[in-house]
Amino acid sequence: MAWLTRRTRVIAIVAIAAALLAATGAEAQFGRGRARARVATAADHDGAFHFCRAWFRNGFIGDADGNWSVDYPQADLNLSIRLAELTTTAISRDVSARPNHLIVRLTDDALFQCPFIMMTEVGAAFLDDSEVARLREYLLKGGFLWVDDFWGTYAWDVWVSQIRKVFQPPDYPIIDLPADHPIYRTQFVVAGTPQIPNIGWWLNTGTTSERGPDSVDVHTRAITDENGRIMVLMTHNTDLGDSWEREADDPTYFYQFAASGYAFGINVVLYALTH
Repeated sequence: MAWLTRRTRVIAIVAIAAALLAATGAEAQFGRGRARARVATAADHDGAFHFCRAWFRNGFIGDADGNWSVDYPQADLNLSIRLAELTTTAISRDVSARPNHLIVRLTDDALFQCPFIMMTEVGAAFLDDSEVARLREYLLKGGFLWVDDFWGTYAWDVWVSQIRKVFQPPDYPIIDLPADHPIYRTQFVVAGTPQIPNIGWWLNTGTTSERGPDSVDVHTRAITDENGRIMVLMTHNTDLGDSWEREADDPTYFYQFAASGYAFGINVVLYALTH
């Protein structure tokens, strides 16, 4: 976790570890079942934060597998919990105090109630014309899309082929975020984006690059509006979502990756909510 400043790393580990212990038997680690999965409607929004996960269909096969539901629902729940514990953000909750999290279709009106949406494994994504038009409208109106957990050249090329339907060059170039971008210091001061592998890869190999030489370097890229606001954040060759989903599965994985993943994730959500 050299990408975190030493002071921030200590604060993040202590705060998240304490929160995890306090939440044992209460909120954290609700289980990975999907019985509650359903597509949101506009009526689901109550003015507090919901983790909104965007549904998409798979249109490609090859080196990029997975689908819209990777890390769902545990990553959505756990990031919401840590956001409530480590910031003053109001989190929407159900009657049992469990965070409300939503699945949204890109064509539904409910999308416009989500200031932040996330898509994972986008190296297999396909967007049709109606989804492209609505996603463009959503992002230009102030929405924020974060795509994560796609690895290697093939997955990158597939995703670019889809997002270029939404925003074309030269008006909307894909840029590498500079080291001094505000997203790296929204709350936690970080020096870059960590490479986080899925827990199975880490336990089996002890390494972080899931596609070997083809995914050694993490790329943090973005498409911005005319004022420089990030509309699309792309964390390529890393899996931030697994650091939230699997935070309590293995102590070594937790100390190596969870604090890093939460620090970056909370920064991203706060940036999305305030820009």
